Amino acid sequence: MSYVKEMGIILSPSENKFFRGLATPQKIQNYLDTLPINFERRGETYMSPRRVIRAKTAHCFEGALLAAAALAFHGHKPILMDFQTVPEDEDHVVTLFKQAGRWGAISKTNHAILRYRDPVYGSPRELALSYFHEYLEWNGKKSLRNYSAPYDLSKFAPKKWVTEEEDLVWLVDALDDSRHFPIAPKKNLRLLRKAARVELRAMKTVEWSRDGKRHR
Repeated sequence: MSYVKEMGIILSPSENKFFRGLATPQKIQNYLDTLPINFERRGETYMSPRRVIRAKTAHCFEGALLAAAALAFHGHKPILMDFQTVPEDEDHVVTLFKQAGRWGAISKTNHAILRYRDPVYGSPRELALSYFHEYLEWNGKKSLRNYSAPYDLSKFAPKKWVTEEEDLVWLVDALDDSRHFPIAPKKNLRLLRKAARVELRAMKTVEWSRDGKRHR
């Protein structure tokens, strides 16, 4: 049985209708932008796409999974990329896609940075590098250190990650333990210049406030 058929079987009629409407990476990103950020007020969560649809909120990992599920529903590979930072900063996860021979990325974030990437990149590494100068700590230090090889979720049955009701801690761990590559040699990382103050001010711009209000 094909992955697309498996998806159709395990999803409810309303979920099938929902995913039919997310037919392109651009439409998927447009939908993710309408979801308030999951601030995890009741504790850490790693919700499956089914739970995200129900909760109508998501953080980066949860948004990436929903995007991957939508791509898989339409016959594309559900591929994630994980970004690892210095210990003081937070990792990020995006969903990769390919259109007209070029790579792009779908991203759920609350900031003006680390967002969607149009399909203009020649390779996953080229795309990963595009996030480097946006990955900043509040002291101005650039913090991105590693990026993962494209992580194909189709190695797992859809019921393990698309409709699971339990938090997907196992998948977070598997992605974190997967093969990663350094963003740059250590000697180059020692030469990094701190971000300018104007760049740090841009980091303060958020799309969603904690009261659920969207700032356009």
